[in-house]
Amino acid sequence: MSLLSEYVQKEQQLKQLQDEMERLQNDERLKAELAFKEKLEALMREFNKSAADVIQLLDPQGAAKPAAKAPTTGAGRRKRKLKIYKNPNTGEVVETRGGNQKTLKAWKDEYGPEIVESWLVRVEE
Repeated sequence: MSLLSEYVQKEQQLKQLQDEMERLQNDERLKAELAFKEKLEALMREFNKSAADVIQLLDPQGAAKPAAKAPTTGAGRRKRKLKIYKNPNTGEVVETRGGNQKTLKAWKDEYGPEIVESWLVRVEE
């Protein structure tokens, strides 16, 4: 892209942003929200309170929620399902929780992944 075309493109983007800003400045909902924000900030300054203080007052359990989500043990990840495959040619059975099992990979190389997936006998939790 040439420097001139980049300049023209940026100029158009600037014009669009200016139009959007003008439309927003005339929006009554935005005016009401800005007035609310100003009054709230003035009230917070008057009582020497921070946004975190206000949130804690309005939602006492809300501050504890993020900490409760953090896993305390290494068992935060759910266990994969056990898949059991049976090779109809040899009768060999493979049980795996992932697709990186040595015998299963060898079967997929030899017979193809679609064929091997058709050998799936059952899935357990």
